[in-house]
Amino acid sequence: MCGIFAYTGKKGKDAGGVLLDGLLSLEYRGYDSAGIYTPESGSVRTPGAVAELRKKIPKGFKGKSGIAHLRWATHGEPTEKNAHPHSDCEGEVWVVHNGIIENFKELKEKLIKKGHTFTSDSDTEVLAHLVEEHLKKEKSFEKAALAALNEVNGTYGIALQYKKEPDRIIAARMGSPIVLGLGDGEHFIASDPSPILPHTKKVVFLEDGEVAVISPDGHRIFKLDSTKVKRDATNIDWSAEATQKGGHEHFMLKEIMEGPEVIENTLRGRLIIEKGLAKLGGLESVAKQLEKIERVIVVACGTAYYAGLVGEYMLEEYAGIPVEVELGSEFRYRKSVINEKTVVLGISQSGETADTLEALREGKRRGALTLGIVNTVGSTIARETDAGVYNHAGPEISVASTKAFLSQLTALALFTMFFGRQRGMSEATGREIAKALKELPEKLQQILDTKESIQKLAKKYSKARDFLYIGRKYNYPIAYEGAIKLKEISYVHAEGCGAGEMKHGPIAMIDENFPTMAIAPKDSMYEKMVSNIHEIKARKGPVIAIATKGDKEIAKLADDVLYVPETLEMLSPILNVVPLQLFAYYFAKEKGLNVDRPRNLAKSVTVE
Repeated sequence: MCGIFAYTGKKGKDAGGVLLDGLLSLEYRGYDSAGIYTPESGSVRTPGAVAELRKKIPKGFKGKSGIAHLRWATHGEPTEKNAHPHSDCEGEVWVVHNGIIENFKELKEKLIKKGHTFTSDSDTEVLAHLVEEHLKKEKSFEKAALAALNEVNGTYGIALQYKKEPDRIIAARMGSPIVLGLGDGEHFIASDPSPILPHTKKVVFLEDGEVAVISPDGHRIFKLDSTKVKRDATNIDWSAEATQKGGHEHFMLKEIMEGPEVIENTLRGRLIIEKGLAKLGGLESVAKQLEKIERVIVVACGTAYYAGLVGEYMLEEYAGIPVEVELGSEFRYRKSVINEKTVVLGISQSGETADTLEALREGKRRGALTLGIVNTVGSTIARETDAGVYNHAGPEISVASTKAFLSQLTALALFTMFFGRQRGMSEATGREIAKALKELPEKLQQILDTKESIQKLAKKYSKARDFLYIGRKYNYPIAYEGAIKLKEISYVHAEGCGAGEMKHGPIAMIDENFPTMAIAPKDSMYEKMVSNIHEIKARKGPVIAIATKGDKEIAKLADDVLYVPETLEMLSPILNVVPLQLFAYYFAKEKGLNVDRPRNLAKSVTVE
């Protein structure tokens, strides 16, 4: 949510161009306005995207350093005056900020009494004025910034620049991610590695309560109390090219088409098929503790939450361990019974989801062992959990998650094998799951090869304003995931529900203009799903069925059928969700919408 990028260098590069290119790679995080500042040329801000900002930048705009920002509105409407960067009264201190300053009203009132004039509705502007006020006493930019930050309550990822010391930029983090990029004669600050990768793969992630100063020649990290911090750099193995569209019209389509490769990468080196084992190096340090675990609580938000619901079925059926799945945004407000025999497992693509992170911290405070399934190396959840597993899905740029969801389901299947073999799962069952996992990429490719037929179906139903998605058991969460995908990118009302609950309310909506997407593979729930489809057809509702290849009977009942290859029931969600992803993509594309950047949404939600 929001995006920060800052640059300082002595290589003769134009900071303006570097910053604009970096902002483009951050647009997937969500935005409603954009802005840039260099000490030599000043500030340019605008509502809208980076393309709009580029149009507004005058000829001759230049700089050797600068800061830039994409905003996702919290305080104040998405207007030019509320866009970042924000400055002090004299236009000398400039700031870009992700997060929320919770005590900004109190600070603003105090500063106004001291003669400061504010020009925006944003909470962020308070930071620039605070630094300005402290510069009257400290005479040191660094000390003034520290003093200001120690007055602030809330969450922030910040980059600060002072016109009188243009080569130096200060970064700080409290609850919102900040990463430093370490180059040769140039250094960077960003919300995530994507804008840094074209320049260097060497990065350092800040922890909460830490401040960094970068210059062309180096960087320093220290805490808010000025204590020095020493931290080794991390090498990011994503290529800059991996964040490009690769010939596809949209990132979302590219990322759906990467599904087979994603599953292979998530499985690579982790399956011992002949022994029916999952080798998860990230769990080795806590393997003995996991043997004594009596309960798992999964915490996640959005799409990751639906992955957790599938994991609940997997772990309870095959590992015999009780599982609860909680929304990260609600977990801290319950009095859950947690002890040292409880695992709190957080699932997050970015590894920075604020609600999930706080849920994990609450679990740790109450004595639980904390684990993570994340896609971003060095992310906060990856660092703060006791152990975990990386997805290895590569960067996911489109706001609507697709390939990360597949990798989360695959990782949960590996977790299930790991826990199961600790708790009595037979070697034969382990081999069966491992073999089926190994076959998934090829089967997924078969589905992707039918994308043209899914596109035709999306066109056929493109005038519909309402959809119902239904499924049972393992595919009940996939009904919710299919619905949220359609909602996210097409702004059409779509409702997911367990098929057994349909007659307790949702069926009242069904008529000839209200299609249903029924997930009905040949599994233990097949006959019940067929009965539910009959109930819909009796009310003249159109039905699109997701069915197992070779099932000709369902074609006599449903209006349209999308076929998927057969696999184990526990793994069927990994295949069944892909036609729903493609349907949502082509449906939104048919409407001419911005598929990769749906309105009002952000990729990484780093505020509560």
